Amino acid sequence: MADSERVESRNPAQPQDVVFSEDCPYSSVNTAVAHARAAARDWGRRSLSERSDAMSRWKAAVAAQAEALARLITREMGKTLPESRLEVRSVIEKVDICLRPEVLARTCDWGFDASGSRRGECRYVPHGVMAVIGPFNFPAHLPNGHFVPALLAGNTVIFKPSEKTPAVGRMLGELMQVAGFPPGVFTVLQGGAEVAARLVGHADIDGVLFTGSWQVGRRIMEANLDRPGRLLALEMGGNNAAVVMPSANMAQAVIECARSSFITTGQRCTCTRRIIVHESVMPAFRRALCQVASSLVVDAGDAAHPVFMGPIVSAAAADAALAFQTQLAAWGGKILVRASRIDREGSFVTAGVVEVDATGLGQADQSAIPTNGRGSLFAAGRDIEAFAPVVQLSAATSLADALRQANATRFGLAAAIFSNEPGEWEEFRESVRVGCVNLNTGTAGASSRLPFGGFGLSGNHRPAGSASVDYCSAPVASMVERSADAPLPPGMRLDAKWLG
Repeated sequence: MADSERVESRNPAQPQDVVFSEDCPYSSVNTAVAHARAAARDWGRRSLSERSDAMSRWKAAVAAQAEALARLITREMGKTLPESRLEVRSVIEKVDICLRPEVLARTCDWGFDASGSRRGECRYVPHGVMAVIGPFNFPAHLPNGHFVPALLAGNTVIFKPSEKTPAVGRMLGELMQVAGFPPGVFTVLQGGAEVAARLVGHADIDGVLFTGSWQVGRRIMEANLDRPGRLLALEMGGNNAAVVMPSANMAQAVIECARSSFITTGQRCTCTRRIIVHESVMPAFRRALCQVASSLVVDAGDAAHPVFMGPIVSAAAADAALAFQTQLAAWGGKILVRASRIDREGSFVTAGVVEVDATGLGQADQSAIPTNGRGSLFAAGRDIEAFAPVVQLSAATSLADALRQANATRFGLAAAIFSNEPGEWEEFRESVRVGCVNLNTGTAGASSRLPFGGFGLSGNHRPAGSASVDYCSAPVASMVERSADAPLPPGMRLDAKWLG
């Protein structure tokens, strides 16, 4: 039986460029957990001021290597260099966001006078050892959004990067060392699915902070069914809808829907997967969207000229994107703009637009489409999260019909409406079942100063973003009696001589 697994990443624009290659022993899981547990008591007892100073050093360490980190993200994951630079900037800004007074105030100790001599107190304590399971699409920003608040709260962190972006994870670990964190406070644990499974099911961790697919999130929950006290914060993607109404600015709607559908080559959990357009403006919107989609610049993320889409993360991911498009067509969809491989080295895929029936296609289909390392798509008609630059387009007869379509999903991460009618925005915001709902801007793009998460298969009501500080520590309640008096309750006797 194997005692390790091999992790290797390659530049998706130049597959012969091996970015990372390493054997990852399964025994490293126990070692990492033991070191994190040994460091937890001291780190948790340090003052918030000490931990804040350490996080400020982390911020400075990342800022000093910002360009190198951005270029590594582009080289290993494939996104465009401007996107990678924005990602690194988000890593740097996360520290200041977590240290904002209004954020810290939510987990500050507090108390009240319960009676003349008795006081009620609440203090917040760290959970202990937190496992952070990172995704490949934002290999620095999204795990950083977990481990910055976790470390600030006094937890130690074991970070398992995606096996698709291990080199970025390694660099983050090196920068943590530059920041001077004590041994065991932050550990990078490399590995694939087996290492991750052993970590999230380990008996001596206290929480799992995860960003990824519903399929993997489900396995994390299954591994912890008998541990109700273990904190699980799960952000699990979406099948996001954008609605376009007749009152919308059409140019704005087309630009934002195209951007949100195809940014990061369709590899964001907030990407628009479904565009629902009022039938009165469908012809013009359809024509413009198809023109935009077919003219997007696709090239290496670090090309000298402006590029909108870099390569998708791997050859397998490219195959899965095209398989998803083929399945939509088999279900009755009409391919308006065909996503296809570019005849060159690397896993480059163009954008695709498929018009579909609003009533939903293939509800009884039993096909399983392989995805880019995120498990297999199970039978659920079109209600799947396909990490691909392929968007579905459908017509709606009214706002009510558009809402029906938007809510016809088990996911609930993000949605957007394009409208200049205040009443439509209010109705949409009140009726759509998502955690992130936008007006006249696309589904892709969120502020780290706001909560980030969704409902249904998208999350378990522990949103990341600014809300992550709320679950990185636990409230402990105390009643403190300040006098020596203990009045006898009715029916109880105590004779002083019994104490002699």
